[in-house]
Amino acid sequence: MFTTWQKEESFFQMTKKSKSKKKRRNHSSNMNSLNSTLSPNTTFVRPPFFFINGFYDIPHAKYYYVFLCFVFVITVLGNSFVMFIIYTERSFHTPKYLAIFNLAVADLGESTALIPNLIATFLFDSQYISYDACLANMFFVFFFSSLQALTLTVLAYDRLVAICLPLRYHAIITMPAMVVMLTVVWAYNSLFIISTLTLITRLSFCKSIVVQSYFCDHGPIYKLACNDNLANSIMAKLYMVLFLYLPFILTVLSYVFIAFALFKVASWEGRLKAIKTCSAHLMLVALYFLPIMGTYIAALTFTLHPNARIINTSLANAIPPMMNPIIYMLNTEEVKEFSKKLFKRKKNNHK
Repeated sequence: MFTTWQKEESFFQMTKKSKSKKKRRNHSSNMNSLNSTLSPNTTFVRPPFFFINGFYDIPHAKYYYVFLCFVFVITVLGNSFVMFIIYTERSFHTPKYLAIFNLAVADLGESTALIPNLIATFLFDSQYISYDACLANMFFVFFFSSLQALTLTVLAYDRLVAICLPLRYHAIITMPAMVVMLTVVWAYNSLFIISTLTLITRLSFCKSIVVQSYFCDHGPIYKLACNDNLANSIMAKLYMVLFLYLPFILTVLSYVFIAFALFKVASWEGRLKAIKTCSAHLMLVALYFLPIMGTYIAALTFTLHPNARIINTSLANAIPPMMNPIIYMLNTEEVKEFSKKLFKRKKNNHK
C-alpha cells in the first residue's frame, strides 16, 4: 500500500524540475509522516493530505496562472460593482435584480474558492492540501458553480413571465416570491452538495493520493478510492443531470415559449424590444453552459489529454464570472444609466 504512494512521490520529485531541495525534503517528510500515521493492517485509510497534480509537463504554465490571476481581479471588481449598485440604488430593489445580485454572489464565491487556491497551489509549488481543506474546497467550488446554473434558470423564468404574461408579471414575480425561489435554490443546492461530501468521507484511499485535476475535484477523488464508490458515481451523474442538463433544458424550454409568444407580436419593433430585454441573459446562458457541456461531451466521445481537460474546465469556470457583470453593464439600459450618473457624480465632486 505505502510502496505505491512512495513510487508516486518519487515520480513527482523527478518530473517537477522547478522544485527546490527544500521542497523535496518537505515531500519526503510528508510521506514519511503519512506512512508512520498508518499501519499496514489498516482497512480504512483516510490520508491526512492529497496531492493536486495539475498540469503535467506543460511549458510556461506559470503564464497561464498569471492570466487567471488577472481574470480573478476583474471578476472581483466587476461583481463587487454590480452588488454595490444593486444594494445602493433603490430602483434596483426589484425581484429581477435580486436574482442578478444572487448571480454576482455565486460568481464571486466560485472565483474566490477556485482561483486563489489554484494560484497558491501551482504558482508557489504548494500542491499538498489537507484532507479537510480539500473537502472544504470541493464544497465551495461545486456549491457556487451549481448556484450559478440554478440562478440562471430562475432568471429564465423571470424573462418567461415578463414576455409571455406581461400584464401579470408584477403579480407573479414579487419580492417575496423571488426570495422563496432563491431560498429553495440555496437549500436544495446545499443539501445535495453536503450529501455528496458525506459520501466522500466513507471512502478509503489506500492506493493513491494524487488528484488528477487542478483543484479538489469530486470525480478524480472518488475514483482514487479502493472500496466501493458506486454511490459516489451515482451522485456525480445526478449532479450532472440536476445542475447542468436540467437547468439548461428548462432554460431552453423557457426561450421556446418566449419565441412562440414573440411570433404573436405584430410589430418587428415590439419583437426587437422583447429580444433586447433577453439578450444579456441569453449571453450569460451560452457563456456558462456551452463550454462546460462541450468539455463533458468531448470527454465522453474521445479521450481528452489531462492538460486539455484542465485548461477547458478552468476557463469554463473562470471566464463566465468575469464576463457576467460586463455583459449586464453593457446590455442593460438601467445599469448603463446608473453607471453614467455615478461616474458623472464622481467627476463633479473632483472638480
